[in-house]
Amino acid sequence: MSNPKKTTAISLLVFGLLLVATIALAAPVAVVTHLSGPLAARKTDGAIMAILIGSKVDEGDTVVTEKRTYARLKFNDGNEITLKPNSLFKVETYTYDQAQPKNDSATFNLIKGGLRTITGQIGKRGNQDSYQMKTPSATIGIRGTIYDAHFCQTDSCGSIEPGLYLAVSNGSVVITNSDGNKTTLLVKAGQYVYVKNPVTPPVVLPARPDIPFNPPPSVGSSATGKTGGKQDAASAAADCQIR
Repeated sequence: MSNPKKTTAISLLVFGLLLVATIALAAPVAVVTHLSGPLAARKTDGAIMAILIGSKVDEGDTVVTEKRTYARLKFNDGNEITLKPNSLFKVETYTYDQAQPKNDSATFNLIKGGLRTITGQIGKRGNQDSYQMKTPSATIGIRGTIYDAHFCQTDSCGSIEPGLYLAVSNGSVVITNSDGNKTTLLVKAGQYVYVKNPVTPPVVLPARPDIPFNPPPSVGSSATGKTGGKQDAASAAADCQIR
C-alpha cells in the first residue's frame, strides 16, 4: 500500500522541477534600454502589454512601436536593435548560451517598418547562418555587421516604391528573396539594396534611398553607441497589460 505522505512529497518535487524548467524556458531574451514614446509587446497568448525602459522581451514576442516611437532593445548576446516608428518586429526564435556556441540561434521577423542593428555574438561564432532577419520580401543573414532595414507597403511608403530597402554601414550581409527563383546577394558596407517583392531578386541601388532614421537624443543609435539622456527611473516600473 502506497504511503500518501511519500506520494505527496514526490508530486511536489516533480511540480517544483517542472516549474523551474518552465521558468528557465521563459527566460527573457532582451531588455528595452532606450525609448521615446509608447511601446507594446504582443505575447504568444495574444495579450498586449505596455512595456517601458527596463522591461524584458521574451522569445515569441512581437514588439509594436507607435507613430513617433523609437525603441532600442539589447539582446543577451549583445545584439542591439533600434526600431523605427510604426514598426512590427517579432522575436521568432532565440537561443544563446555563452558556453554553447553550436546551439546559437536567432530568427527575427521585421513584419513592417524599419530598424537599425549592430549585431551581437550570434552569427559571429559557431554557425554563421544561425542569425536570420526575415521580412515579407527577403531574408537577411549576417557576417558581422551594422545595417538598416526598412520594409514598407503601399500605404506607408511615401515617395518611395513599396518593398524592402537595405543599407549596410559596416561588415556585410547576405540577402535572399523569399519565394520563386531565390537569388542570394552579398551586400558590403556602403551598398544599398532593394527587393520589390518575394519573387523579385535583390538589386543594388546607385544611391542611398530617402528613408529617414532620426531617433531623438534619448534613444541615440545602436550603431553609434550613443546613449542619450538619463533614463527615467519611473519608466522601469512593472509591465502592465493593456488588452
